[in-house]
Amino acid sequence: RRTERRQALLAAAARAFARGGFAAISLDEVATEAGVTRMLIYRHFDSKEQLYRAILDQMRDDLAQATGAPDELEPSSLQALVRVARERPDEFLLFFRHAGREPAFRAHADWLRAAMTETTMPYLGALLPDAGLRAWAAELVPAVTIEAILAWLEAGCPRPERAADTIGAMIGAVIDSIGQAHRAGDS
Repeated sequence: RRTERRQALLAAAARAFARGGFAAISLDEVATEAGVTRMLIYRHFDSKEQLYRAILDQMRDDLAQATGAPDELEPSSLQALVRVARERPDEFLLFFRHAGREPAFRAHADWLRAAMTETTMPYLGALLPDAGLRAWAAELVPAVTIEAILAWLEAGCPRPERAADTIGAMIGAVIDSIGQAHRAGDS
């Protein structure tokens, strides 16, 4: 029962915080969203910051398990990333949009971006022989992926069965564009 209550509080807090991030949402607003009192929240969490970090930690762990990050990230991980985003849009938004803009919590989102960048590098070797362009493309892959998923969520998750393939095609187009621009500049 305590575990279920804690999970319900985390879900309600994620919905509340997804509306405006850590600074903009009060613990009273979280309590209202959860349909409980502040005192009940304090039975589970020592502070608003601890509650917020618990949401981010849980999402980080769930993303790592679903995608294999940071050690075993592979192209099929995109399907898993989209699935987690669809199943838990508030937490995904909180993790990548809000926490990414809040210096005290930014590290939560940065670890996955770094894993995606590192994992992308070997796949780019044959496509982009120039090390600088390869590094640029590797940085773009997580940015395009995450922003595409956030935009897809905000659009209401159209064609969920094709979302990962569509995002994969976007990533491929970005990489192809970098390579084509480089080759055009060499001719």
